[in-house]
Amino acid sequence: MDLKDHIRAIPDFPKPGILFYDISTLLRHADAWQVAMGRLSSKVRAFHPTVLAGVESRGFLLAAPLAVKLGCGFVMLRKRGKLPGATVGLDYDLEYGQDRIEIQADAIEPGARVVVVDDLLATGGTMSAGIKLLQNIGADVVAAVALIELTFLHGREKLHVPFEALIQYDS
Repeated sequence: MDLKDHIRAIPDFPKPGILFYDISTLLRHADAWQVAMGRLSSKVRAFHPTVLAGVESRGFLLAAPLAVKLGCGFVMLRKRGKLPGATVGLDYDLEYGQDRIEIQADAIEPGARVVVVDDLLATGGTMSAGIKLLQNIGADVVAAVALIELTFLHGREKLHVPFEALIQYDS
């Protein structure tokens, strides 16, 4: 099955000049969703994680069911102020400004084998920040995965862990 057939491209969203890859069309197609999760689980399983870290917010849609399928834990990497309790955060630069990513202070045991999961890798800023944040709190980040990679933006060059994607767009 070609999963690209189940991803809708929406021009000029969320702002002019951006081509948005909408995974909601994949999520609502039962067979395509099953195939995508099966293929992603094969990629993630190879890294033997104990925890999957989903990047807000579409990364949660992938990481949580993958964690159930693989029998490992799931934690959330969220934007500033979205998590209850004590948090640890990291400020990072985006192509259009700055942002902050946070995790609950007690979410990861030191040495946990973590795979970071998101729906899409573009410039790599957010995923790279998530990896650094996890490493700062003692996680062993063994890999990162995404459903989609926009290869022309060279985001994987910012990641200093193995990276896998199911679908690649070259332009």
